[in-house]
Amino acid sequence: MGWPRKWCQCTNQFKKCNAFEAVEIGGFIISNIDYPTLKKMVATIVASLPSFLLASSVAHSSSTSSLIFNKLRSSSRLRFSFAVAPLCSRRAKFMAHTLASANLGLTQPANIENPKIILIRSLASFLVSICKDNDTKMVVVSFVKNAGKIAFAAKDTDVGEWKGDMLAVGVTEKDMTKDENSKFQNSILKKLDRLLGGLLAEVSSEEDFTGKSGQSTVLRLPGLGSKRVGLIGLGQSASSPSAFRGLGEAVAAAAKTAQANSVAVVLASSEGLSNESKLGIASAIASGTVLGLHEDNRYKSESKKPQLKSLDILGLGTGPELEKKLKYAEDVSSAIVFGRELVNSPANVLTPAALAEEASKIASSYSDVIYANILTAEQCKELKMGSYLGVAAASDNPPYFIHLCYKPPSGPIKAKLALVGKGLTFDSGGYNIKTGPGCSIDVMKIDMGGSAAVLGAAKALGQIKPPGVEVHFIVASCENMISGTGMRPGDILTASNGKTIEVNNTDAEGRLTLADALVYACNQGVEKIVDLATLTGACIVALGPSIAGVFTPSDELAKEVFEASEISGEKFWRMPLEESYWESMKSGVADMVNTGGRPGGAITAALFLKQFVDEKVQWMHIDLAGPVWNEKKRVATGFGVSTLVEWVLKNSS
Repeated sequence: MGWPRKWCQCTNQFKKCNAFEAVEIGGFIISNIDYPTLKKMVATIVASLPSFLLASSVAHSSSTSSLIFNKLRSSSRLRFSFAVAPLCSRRAKFMAHTLASANLGLTQPANIENPKIILIRSLASFLVSICKDNDTKMVVVSFVKNAGKIAFAAKDTDVGEWKGDMLAVGVTEKDMTKDENSKFQNSILKKLDRLLGGLLAEVSSEEDFTGKSGQSTVLRLPGLGSKRVGLIGLGQSASSPSAFRGLGEAVAAAAKTAQANSVAVVLASSEGLSNESKLGIASAIASGTVLGLHEDNRYKSESKKPQLKSLDILGLGTGPELEKKLKYAEDVSSAIVFGRELVNSPANVLTPAALAEEASKIASSYSDVIYANILTAEQCKELKMGSYLGVAAASDNPPYFIHLCYKPPSGPIKAKLALVGKGLTFDSGGYNIKTGPGCSIDVMKIDMGGSAAVLGAAKALGQIKPPGVEVHFIVASCENMISGTGMRPGDILTASNGKTIEVNNTDAEGRLTLADALVYACNQGVEKIVDLATLTGACIVALGPSIAGVFTPSDELAKEVFEASEISGEKFWRMPLEESYWESMKSGVADMVNTGGRPGGAITAALFLKQFVDEKVQWMHIDLAGPVWNEKKRVATGFGVSTLVEWVLKNSS
């Protein structure tokens, strides 16, 4: 059965023990139970498991909640866990509080598309009866199973011979040119039109389809191996990753409407493309398809599952190099979806503890290259993180400082990087409470968008495993609330580098948490730091909802990140770090205040962060307050993940 191990709250690690506050045996986590009872429970579970699984697969299909937010993701194996806590102990009170906080309003994410969670009620009842003699209470039983994904394949199949539900053709306006007889001049369209008896040209004219960007039409015509033919407009020309990602998203939308299981994508014009271009195009199409299919329905009572199971990419070559690129696109896209779902999760589900748990799961999933160090408030106090803890002081939900570290499985390390993300799981504004039109307090769950990008990048890199680079992922997670223990306007906080801050606005809290996170990052011996934060409304005013502001004194680092963004297709704009604006940040009683005046608010925020970065470290601040959220659809975008991954790979050997 294995030697029992005790859970250490200080280090978030298991240690060998004889008496238990919490133990883990073979994947089971159990709190406050004596060893004989534990042995009896495990033995009974093992003996009874086959019959319980069989019974549950027939009788039960509902999902169950977890102790803290359990993000449902694919797993290649059956995984199960449960927790037991005494009703009268101090730990029980803590767990009960965590449970109440994480399940406020009885809301939990439902499993719609990915793994299935089954509550085995008879087994749960059995465990409760076993625990009665020990004054214990079972909290969770969950079984997580694997679920299918979209199968990507690159093929050289002729478009007229491909068999499936829908053939999607990406066309430019030039591709739609016709001769004097109203026949296509493009070779691919001409061939399809001939096989369809001229109906493709005729119907496209009737539909007034000209190939403009955003146009699409799906036709059900006899004569091909595919049941439907879709024409997707690419505009006058298509060369950027974002254009081909848009093609993938349009294909996903068409597949949803047609309820297609199998789809093939081909470009009407692919002649003259280099092998590198073909790899990038295939990757962008695959990524766009995954992201276009994704709908976060975890909190809806009813939803439809996407039908698409396979996507074939035709005419862009075949071989292991292309297959590797498609796998890369899948890894990054799944990480973007992960980031989206973190941001979409409401604050009554995604607490700081829940965010820390998600980070720990990443480390567990990729334990060969990533380890986790989750610091409690007491440990942060020992590190003198007064700025961060000042923000966290008002909330009943305790803060958790998240540190993941990626190290390659082999080879020398040539670069050490840090990604720092703002992790406010909810921001009320504190005593400077968010009020009035445009305050956006209703969407302040998105104030951890920077941490979602950072953790999403960690997930992707755990799968990709780039060599030669060490990466630290750092998040100071907490809530900014209001209570008698919270920081007040006029309070003076002391950050971990010894600098003092007069709080003249409690709603400028993100920079206070980032201050200690940046000091911590510098102490890891890194050479470059990129921090990401939904930091200021001023940046949205300056750049709008689609572009992130970039602040850095390093031209070299700016060049690296902007080159990465050209591949990812995400939009950034470099902003000035005007040092003269620092005058507005000076305090009469401390080293600085935490906000300046309204003019140049995004710049003064960046200048504030600069005070906590070692001069020897290259540093960049990214304000993604605008692009992290799609206001029209009221959902997160997953912005930042792809660019961060590309940047790390550029620093990899």
